[in-house]
Amino acid sequence: MRYIRKTARYNGKKYEATGKIELEALQKLAEKLAAAKRGEEVVGGSMTVDAWYKEWKALYKDPKGLTPKSLRMYDEKYKNYIKPRVGHLKLRDVRDVHLQRILNDQAGKSSSHVKKLRMVMQEMFKRARQSRLIPFDPAELLELPATAAGGHRSITAEERAAILTVAETHRAGLWVLTLLYTGMRPDETAALVWSDVDFARNEIHVHAARESGTGTIKAPKTAAGVRDIPIHAALLPKLRAAQGNPIAPVFPTQAGNRQNENSLRRLWKGFLRDLDIYMGAEVYRNQIITSVVAPDLTPYCLRHTFCSDLQRAGVPINVAKELMGHADIQTTANIYTHRNQDTLHGNMALLDGTSKEAKGGGKNGGNTKQV
Repeated sequence: MRYIRKTARYNGKKYEATGKIELEALQKLAEKLAAAKRGEEVVGGSMTVDAWYKEWKALYKDPKGLTPKSLRMYDEKYKNYIKPRVGHLKLRDVRDVHLQRILNDQAGKSSSHVKKLRMVMQEMFKRARQSRLIPFDPAELLELPATAAGGHRSITAEERAAILTVAETHRAGLWVLTLLYTGMRPDETAALVWSDVDFARNEIHVHAARESGTGTIKAPKTAAGVRDIPIHAALLPKLRAAQGNPIAPVFPTQAGNRQNENSLRRLWKGFLRDLDIYMGAEVYRNQIITSVVAPDLTPYCLRHTFCSDLQRAGVPINVAKELMGHADIQTTANIYTHRNQDTLHGNMALLDGTSKEAKGGGKNGGNTKQV
């Protein structure tokens, strides 16, 4: 989207404003000129942090082409955490201790949240320093407090058994099984059409994804996202039974359209409800009174499980990286190094000679497993 920029001079100083339409830009410019005539400095160290955030976001974020979801993240971090503490302060009066206290109060929360909060503060104040509105950057050396490990987890054996059973009859079942047996990202499944399911080669061709926060289908964020995933033997007959028109979505909405962010959320919520009931949730008048499903069970847990299953099967980490579509092998390694008792016991058996492989009784006659 192109933004319209309007400028004007008052007392020898240039003022500018941007807007999606000319009227919006003119209104913003008029507000700045009115403030200048009242003797208020519009852009400078004496402006409040709140005023600077609005100016900074309008000048450096809104025109950048970020997704609506990314823009909402900036607003959420600023309005909920930064503004209540320092929004009223003059820009030049903010010190590192003010910002460090904001971060320290997030101790114990997810690492992703705390890192994003620090990022917003650092981007805001770095630009203020570069624009010479303040003499130093109070966010430059902010330190992260201790945070929750966060991330996603593998499903338990009990969850797996229940998921496989519920998936047999639930309308979201094929989608859920595809997440579990391919490790695809939910946004990648939303872009999948039947021509991408190559039954002749027994592969699913992943080459597109729904852009987060929008309904736009585009190439994956990195080249690693483009990949061919062999179809799991348990998934193959279910895909064959559901096969549709080559250009039709593999996982359509009830209206036959592509899934969007909201419809995927509803699809998972509906599956989770049936899963909860199957696992023993207390229900009264068709309402779940006492849930038994873990609150951290999300679609990404199925992707994480796929990677963990690759590890348990002895798939080399470099191959797992390709199947997962990770751009950095360290991302795969973070999952491969998660504590798993079966893997620990299996490797100890290799060490002490009690495993079939160590005794030469494996399928490959003691040779390294090939995948």
